[in-house]
Amino acid sequence: MKSDRKTAVVAGVLFLVTEVAAIAGAVLYQPLLGGGAERAAGSRALLGALCELVLVGAVAGTGAALYPVVRRWGEGMALGYVCARLLEAALILVGIVAVLALVTLRRDAAGPGSAAADTALVAVHAWTFLLGPNIALGVNTALLALLVHRSRLVPRPIAVLGLLGGPLICASAVAVMFGLYAQLSLPGSLAALPVFAWEVSLALWLVVKGFRPPRAGG
Repeated sequence: MKSDRKTAVVAGVLFLVTEVAAIAGAVLYQPLLGGGAERAAGSRALLGALCELVLVGAVAGTGAALYPVVRRWGEGMALGYVCARLLEAALILVGIVAVLALVTLRRDAAGPGSAAADTALVAVHAWTFLLGPNIALGVNTALLALLVHRSRLVPRPIAVLGLLGGPLICASAVAVMFGLYAQLSLPGSLAALPVFAWEVSLALWLVVKGFRPPRAGG
């Protein structure tokens, strides 16, 4: 039980780190991705890349931390959660590389073809954001929410947030993919709110309360 309490705290802290690092990275990237070529935009983007490297570690870390606990209620589903979490981290990492390449291009390139390369790198980042912190996040959210709902490790309302938010953000990402609305738009933001609420409420519960006494594993 002491080990599970430590695991809960570590996982909760890592979830909070993902939220802070993701928001910081998005804010710091914005001037560069919005077309800024000045040195300040590049420097902010580099800081954003560092934040997202922390995000990658925290995303992978939550999967590694929770797997030994949630596997008791479904080995295959728990492994799927870890794999989806790692996929999310990998896609974020590709997006980081695209941003770093864009910083270099804005600093050094001024010849023919640089505008096309610039546009391509911005598009790569946009797609990795859609596939990683949207689709992959939605999948791993639904899997973890189902596991904690089954085990009653956290209160049911928290689990329900994940069960609703995971499929919702996946559906929103598909809508963006087919051009129904922009990724950074009111509908997109509203679709992301349940997952944000799920991760924050789960994190705070794990840090403050830890896992509830579980039901017998099936």
